[in-house]
Amino acid sequence: MDKLILIDGNNIIYRAFFAMPPLTNTAGQQTNAVYGFTTMLLRLIEEHKPSHLIVAFDAGKITFRHEGYEDYKGGRQKTPPELSEQFPLLKDLLRDLGVPQYEIAGYEADDIIGSISRQADEAGREVMIVSGDKDMLQLASDHTTIALVRKGVTEVELYGPQQIREKYDLTPEQIIDLKGLMGDASDNIPGVPGVGEKTALKLLQQFGSVEGVLAGTGELKGKMKEKLEEHADSAVMSKKLATIYREVPLEHAWEDMLFSGINKDTAGPALAKLEFKSLLERLSLSAYTPAASGDAGEAAEGVPEAALDIVICETDGDLPAVIAALPEIAALHLETSGENPHRSEVIGLGLSAAQQHYYIPFALLKSPAATPLLDWLGDPLAPKSGYDLHRADLALHWQGIAFAGAANDVQLAAYLLDPTEANQNLNDLAAKYGQPRLAPDEEVLGKGAKYKLPDLRTLGSHVARKSAAVLGIVRRQEEALRDTGMAGLFHDLEMPLSRILADMEKQGIAVNKEDLKELGKEFEAQIAALVAEIYETCGTEFNLNSPKQLGEILFDKLGLPVVKKTKTGYSTDAEVLEKLAPYHNVVRLILQYRTIAKLQSTYVEGLLKEVSGETGKVHTFYRQTIAATGRLSSQYPNLQNIPIRLEEGRKIRKVFVPSEPGWSILAADYSQIELRVLAHISDDERLKEAFVNDMDIHTKTAMDVFGVSAEQVDSNMRRSAKAVNFGIVYGISDYGLSQNLNITRKEAAQFIDQYFEVFQGVRRYMDEIVQEARKQGYVTTLLERRRYLPEINAKNFNLRSFAERTAMNTPIQGTAADIIKLAMVQMDKALYERKLRSRMLLQVHDELVFEVPEEEMDLMKKLLPEVMEGALKLSVPLKAEVSYGSNWYEAK
Repeated sequence: MDKLILIDGNNIIYRAFFAMPPLTNTAGQQTNAVYGFTTMLLRLIEEHKPSHLIVAFDAGKITFRHEGYEDYKGGRQKTPPELSEQFPLLKDLLRDLGVPQYEIAGYEADDIIGSISRQADEAGREVMIVSGDKDMLQLASDHTTIALVRKGVTEVELYGPQQIREKYDLTPEQIIDLKGLMGDASDNIPGVPGVGEKTALKLLQQFGSVEGVLAGTGELKGKMKEKLEEHADSAVMSKKLATIYREVPLEHAWEDMLFSGINKDTAGPALAKLEFKSLLERLSLSAYTPAASGDAGEAAEGVPEAALDIVICETDGDLPAVIAALPEIAALHLETSGENPHRSEVIGLGLSAAQQHYYIPFALLKSPAATPLLDWLGDPLAPKSGYDLHRADLALHWQGIAFAGAANDVQLAAYLLDPTEANQNLNDLAAKYGQPRLAPDEEVLGKGAKYKLPDLRTLGSHVARKSAAVLGIVRRQEEALRDTGMAGLFHDLEMPLSRILADMEKQGIAVNKEDLKELGKEFEAQIAALVAEIYETCGTEFNLNSPKQLGEILFDKLGLPVVKKTKTGYSTDAEVLEKLAPYHNVVRLILQYRTIAKLQSTYVEGLLKEVSGETGKVHTFYRQTIAATGRLSSQYPNLQNIPIRLEEGRKIRKVFVPSEPGWSILAADYSQIELRVLAHISDDERLKEAFVNDMDIHTKTAMDVFGVSAEQVDSNMRRSAKAVNFGIVYGISDYGLSQNLNITRKEAAQFIDQYFEVFQGVRRYMDEIVQEARKQGYVTTLLERRRYLPEINAKNFNLRSFAERTAMNTPIQGTAADIIKLAMVQMDKALYERKLRSRMLLQVHDELVFEVPEEEMDLMKKLLPEVMEGALKLSVPLKAEVSYGSNWYEAK
């Protein structure tokens, strides 16, 4: 069946420009937007295989819309010259790739797209429109899908009429009415002042259209009625401006949009000229030079299957060849099923040398003939590269197979090279680093209920291709890690930490199930008592977990002030209830009920499900490739989010106990590590003085900001100082601080100004790091961990402000994360060198938890803080506070 992809050229290149880090070729040309656009284009071609394709561009700045409204798009700032100069580069490249493009004077790209899609729709052809502009949703139909581009140009959300109904409760046609009412600042479409998306949706759900709203103002009251009547003409004009014109006189015939694949004869030289080496390799054109004879060379879609020499092992008799090749094997891929690596099924193993690739089914790994292979897997002196080796280590462990020698984890390296793209899969990495295309797992294995292993040869080829891809990716990543200065961070910190985390996860932490059940009974009794008291206070019974019924009780029956509304009625979220708490005692009871109910469901019932029947422990799984700051995250179960501000939450920690009699739990926690890092990075004398003299930093801040002595600092002053201290670390705004302290934004802004007036080194650091980020497109931690900030120069205020706050806090948070990781690596080494039996069990943000035998306790109480405080030398001392007890609760 015909499939047409229509790409909004101006929109996508603009998004790519601000999404990609700066990129310049040796000729001095900016090429980041062209590279980002082309990467997305190739992914679309690979995934959707269009029969027809066209990229539409705006032709000039003046369109027919300006005839009726001179200020159309008048608020837009001038296109940056670094972007303007890339338009001709992109158009030339599209021509050489063999991708049709189209522009018509007086019309915008979306009008061209709207007109082409209308004709294709009427002919019953399948259409996909690719753009980052939500206006395109008005074009959705049974045959036309809108692919809204998100996260720069790395992800798309697909919308048909059903998805638009689910998200907005509107038809595609009503998207125009939505824009007519709320306007669009980016296009200088005025709409109705004071009407945002929420209000516009409510009006459209009531009246159906802009015309219906204006005809029905008699049913409205107050300011809304006045606004609509006063700005009726603006609403009608705005709707007209927002309407995509679908009657553009088209010169292109359907055949002109035919796409027969990338033109190999001209694509290679064009990509080489722009120095897009990874894209050349991705299309297998890295060594291609067009011959005079017109030889087409290899297929642009990727290396054909015959190019890989794959051996599928079926019996014990096939294993000797694999074993003989082990000295040459450099990469592996362990295929597993299931998300939780502690409960995964191992399917098989792919192994790759430079020219030969192997697949061994799991059943053969268990054969006595495979013993030399298992010895190699467990040999720490046999270096191995792979994808998510941490997960592979755990999956093999629970099958009784040891794993060691992890040298390069391409998932972990990819995360370091771009931490904003969390948890990238191997298919993405293969495409990103110019390797032959890998078939998606869904194609080979199915997904969810349709998951099914194919025949041995199909499965073996698929898995062996994954290990082969790893080989090529490693080579490219090593070069990138060296170029970015992160090779040391990868090999000396992240890779050793991966093995340490796996060891901790295999060990697990023991849980006293009986105590956990008793705690559950205690929570159930509290819940029952709270429910009874709430019903008695309200004078009726209702479903406490129903926002609708709760809203009716609070706002209709009890008459509490309405704070916020949703599409379906009153909002009763936590933020609303916190604001209502002073008005009625029942709100406090409901908040308490929610807290205890969550503890019961998430941490009592949830933990009971996760306790292993074999070990009596919970075995969490730490993820290194999720948080952009470098922090670890935990799942199956998540042991980092146990709420400890409330006593009921802290009680959960009582059930975590040592796994051996006579042992204790020992915990050490960094004291205010992020503020200490801030003092070092900012070189602020006042901050450094506080930590060097071991003063309470919040009291010191209050003294300096309020100009009082330590004795004059009251609890409110210290609380305010604490809020602003941690707010500075997390890039808090005056609004955020006002909410935290329940003061006005003006007061919060004054307090922040006072803080910066006193701590001028911090202010200087904040200003300089933002300027540095604007210049180079990223910021780094003290250990050179990078975080790219593509929106740092965005015209959109919200995007730019978020990027600026991220620039300020990433070096602080990221360095703090690096420090505790360093401490873990150094502590692991210390335990090994001293031959201690003490075991590292958990990392919870700034805290490390161990189980320790009695005879080692005195040594560990001294050794642990020494290692933690010496992990990284700063201009202020690091401080780790140690405690211990018979369970985790007592150790805190």
